[in-house]
Amino acid sequence: MSERPLNVLCVIGSSAASSATHAVIGHIAQGLSTLGDDVDVFDPNEESLPLFNPQSSYSLPGFVSLKKRVERADAYVFGTPDYHGSVSSTLKNFLDHFWHEFAGKLFAQVVCSHEKGLTVIDQLRTVARQCYAWSLPYGISFSSPGDVKEGKIIEALDRRIEMLVHDLHVYGTVLRRQREIDLAGTFPTFLAAARHAKKPTILKTG
Repeated sequence: MSERPLNVLCVIGSSAASSATHAVIGHIAQGLSTLGDDVDVFDPNEESLPLFNPQSSYSLPGFVSLKKRVERADAYVFGTPDYHGSVSSTLKNFLDHFWHEFAGKLFAQVVCSHEKGLTVIDQLRTVARQCYAWSLPYGISFSSPGDVKEGKIIEALDRRIEMLVHDLHVYGTVLRRQREIDLAGTFPTFLAAARHAKKPTILKTG
């Protein structure tokens, strides 16, 4: 029996409608779909997500449906431009809306940067750690127009994307399988708190 498709949510962290980030995330989404994954793309240009406010955001129209999409995902691809060595405000706003939904799942980091995007990739790894998620041991960094010219991706970047797509598919599937085992079992794994709670209380270590 073949395994069911991996659910991947790709998040575009750029508010520019025709950005290089859009082009690369779209290429990644296409590659994942080719492998048989079920791919969902969140595009802030198509879907409004107001600035996060803990007192009101959870009751705004559209939040419940977005939360379901985040919960359904087994893995995430986060694409962002490098702004002052940090993630974009667009992506940060998306991340601020969620926490427990990420636990036990896989993050992939994709950064448009003229300086390799290392600090941005590290920040997204920190987000993964703080949310009890896993992270690929590398990220993809690219520049525009160096690697993406008028929406076209050069061959060297395409090879790196192919590697990320393969690894996300393989390790996302492995981690999903183990996550389901942990949630269904009784062993005291770090996911134990999520077994019987819609919003698990996972204690942060000092």
